[in-house]
Amino acid sequence: MHLENIAFLTLFITATALFVMKIREIRANINMGHDLDRSDNASERWKTMALVAIGQKKMITRPLAGLLHIVVYAGFIIINIEMLEIFTDGIFGTHRAFSGLGGFYNFLIASFEVLAFLVLVACVVFLLRRNVAKVKRFHYREMTSFPKSDANLILISEVLMMSAFLIMNACDLILQERGVEHFHTAGAFPISTFLVPMLDGMGDGGLILIERACWWFHIFGVFALLNYLPYSKHFHIVLAFPNVFFSNLRPKGQFNNLEAVTKEVKLMFDPNADPYAAPADGGGEVKRFGAKDVTDLTWKQLLDAYTCTECGRCSSSCPANQTGKLLSPRKIMMDTRDRMEEIGRNRKKHGKDYTDNKSLLGDYISAEEVWACTSCNACVEECPVNIDPLSIIIDLRRYLVMEESKAPTELTGMFTNIENNGAPWQFSPADRLNWANEA
Repeated sequence: MHLENIAFLTLFITATALFVMKIREIRANINMGHDLDRSDNASERWKTMALVAIGQKKMITRPLAGLLHIVVYAGFIIINIEMLEIFTDGIFGTHRAFSGLGGFYNFLIASFEVLAFLVLVACVVFLLRRNVAKVKRFHYREMTSFPKSDANLILISEVLMMSAFLIMNACDLILQERGVEHFHTAGAFPISTFLVPMLDGMGDGGLILIERACWWFHIFGVFALLNYLPYSKHFHIVLAFPNVFFSNLRPKGQFNNLEAVTKEVKLMFDPNADPYAAPADGGGEVKRFGAKDVTDLTWKQLLDAYTCTECGRCSSSCPANQTGKLLSPRKIMMDTRDRMEEIGRNRKKHGKDYTDNKSLLGDYISAEEVWACTSCNACVEECPVNIDPLSIIIDLRRYLVMEESKAPTELTGMFTNIENNGAPWQFSPADRLNWANEA
């Protein structure tokens, strides 16, 4: 085994180990949430994942961005098939190990080149949209230093990696044509052939050096990106599939009842019930109604937070946001993820029972943001990976009302009327039909 193969294996094992460690950390953070059964209706869930996560159904509602994203998505998936050959070459010291596939191999390499070029063009357009055209939704107040630079970093990395891939192939093509040892004839190069005139004047040694440098740059780029993804919004590349699979299949606007409240109501209507008896299902005392912190949310809501693409489609469609109110559904998801990460770090450093006396509601998300929501579900409808910011907002509202007795004045009056009159209106039940007597 040569030194180059040893270096590749060392890099591969180290990058994979670091990635697995981070994934375990994220999994532990998501498991902070309460249990939620989303195992029902498997056939509908597979269909939804095929259409939304794989088929990009909701992306094309905005045609330009949708088309460019599909190009990048397809390029990312298909071009990475070539990583199988690169890994094989890196481990065994071969060169174009799969070239024995003959004509099919030529077709694959040609396809990879065309896709690499399209990905490069799409990434350049995305960079121009963000930094020159300055599309409004990419510059809302929550898009501070890292969220703003995160997208640019990934896009620039993709441009550089695709460029290195094409330059590597151009050098390979010249070396093949010159009959240089180890560079046997293999592959078809419809895009990189245009780069040949720029490099053809170089000697064999210089071309081999550039080809190897681009090869290693591509390898380092892939492994660096692998370990950067869990810290980035681009982690949706991995999480979009399970997140869509476990998405809410109920009609939008259909809220769930709190099980603890349902039990309390049943106790009120059962004259023989013992309010002090232990629950029949063995459950303990209810700690909280609604949600104050991320530990009060479900694992699916926390998975939503990690899956958020920060594309801003939710906020750009939110009527509250568009009328100047403080609410931004994207910020709700980003704040949930940031708070979850903070608790995870504290638990890792100080132990599971450590408390920092902070919470999602108050320290990250204000009551003003929560009450600005109209519950219209526009954010849920727009999200390309079926994230549900509204469910988090509703749980935060429930905590404010049921635990803190805090609600806007308009709602307080309605609550009082429901309690006293059994209806939102300020009329006695006995007077409800008086309007009929006026006819």
